[in-house]
Amino acid sequence: MDLTALTRRHLLRQTAGGIGAVALASLLSPRAFAAEPLAGPMVVRPPHFAPKATRVIFLSMAGAPSQIDLFDDKPKLRELNGQDIPESYTKGERFAFIKGTPKMLGSPFTFSRHGKSGQEISQLLPHLGGIADDIALVRSLHTEQFNHAPAQVFMNTGSALFGRPSAGSWVTYGLGSVNQDLPGYVVLLSGENAPDGGKSCWASGFLPSYYQGVEFRNSGEPVLSLSDPAGMTRDDRRASLDAIGALNRRQLDVIGDPEIATRIAAYELAFRMQTSVPELTDIRGEPKEVHDLYGTEPGKATFANNCLLARRLVERGTRFVHLYHRGWDHHGTNPGDSITDRLPKLCKEVDQGAAALVADLKRRGLLDSTLVVWAGEFGRTPMNEARSGSKHLGRDHHPHAFTIWMAGGGITGGITLGQTDELGYRPIADPVHVHDLNATMLHCLGMDHERLTYRFQGRDFRLTDVEGHVVKKLLV
Repeated sequence: MDLTALTRRHLLRQTAGGIGAVALASLLSPRAFAAEPLAGPMVVRPPHFAPKATRVIFLSMAGAPSQIDLFDDKPKLRELNGQDIPESYTKGERFAFIKGTPKMLGSPFTFSRHGKSGQEISQLLPHLGGIADDIALVRSLHTEQFNHAPAQVFMNTGSALFGRPSAGSWVTYGLGSVNQDLPGYVVLLSGENAPDGGKSCWASGFLPSYYQGVEFRNSGEPVLSLSDPAGMTRDDRRASLDAIGALNRRQLDVIGDPEIATRIAAYELAFRMQTSVPELTDIRGEPKEVHDLYGTEPGKATFANNCLLARRLVERGTRFVHLYHRGWDHHGTNPGDSITDRLPKLCKEVDQGAAALVADLKRRGLLDSTLVVWAGEFGRTPMNEARSGSKHLGRDHHPHAFTIWMAGGGITGGITLGQTDELGYRPIADPVHVHDLNATMLHCLGMDHERLTYRFQGRDFRLTDVEGHVVKKLLV
């Protein structure tokens, strides 16, 4: 063949299929450089090593609850209440809203010890006290972001920049999902609105879009457009999907775009979800004692309802369930966002449901294999914000120290890890970065965070970026 007569158009036409097939194989499974099995992108894949947990329920308190008032009691802060904070703490610091020299603010709430472990928890979380021996408190979390949207995206994706895959996407990409009739990654929302980071908090980024979170709604159809139009039978829907699937597969053979494979798989999953999801989301059939345990109100958009739904999802094999409850932003600009008014209301909305979820998983034998995480995106300042001279008590954003709790698969219950200084400003023992939290979560699932990678734009990306260490002191 005379290669000098070979045009660019002819070359691309002749090699497109082969290049596309290689690209598709690489994108779907770059670690092995092999195409996904015919079972689809959510086929169960083996972990790197034996896991303690096989699924995750992540409870995100979007807006950032105050660790000073819930988990990290500071008697010295009460003693110094109303005094200027020493300049040594704030020199060179940037705050979202605080101006000048702020005054220290001791918590107006009391703390008590719970369980055999003696976990110290605020009066605002009485139900959590009932499961104190099952949870690990981590009082030394810190992050790099102090505004809501970038901090929420950072907590979920390991980067403050939009476009990175979320933790749930990484987990389902790495492990697949047990139940092929339900999404492997489900998102449930409650509270006053969606998180500030929006859908980027559960997006798949540069991973194939099949791995993004599927948002279940609180009213109407659980998933938009799930029901067939009036007059369409089940057989009609099956026939239309077969025809569309044949066209998509033909296009996939020609172009090799992995998003076409994602589309085929998504259509098939949606067809199966038409029967699996209505039964799943109808919580009315749960026994009365279960509704009493959670404090659920069927038909309403509540955090408690979502906690019960999360349990039902993991029972059926969903790999990653992420709950967001928005409204924890208590700056003290008015009574509606003060720590004396707003914070107790938010705690009442989530305390019973979160504690019931852990207790219910435990009695069903699911807690040992389910990792539960409760966290905000950052903490709250030990100082009163007093924005524009407001007399209402509130706290500004604080990235240097905040508290989360973890329970279940692979985590030692009844322990407190980390310590902050006498004002609660910075960690002074066992600091845990957001990357460390994500590395530990993946470890509990049997995955090495340094090996779970995806090649994009010439670089191997991972959830923990180029950082992160497993927090071994938390592990069983």
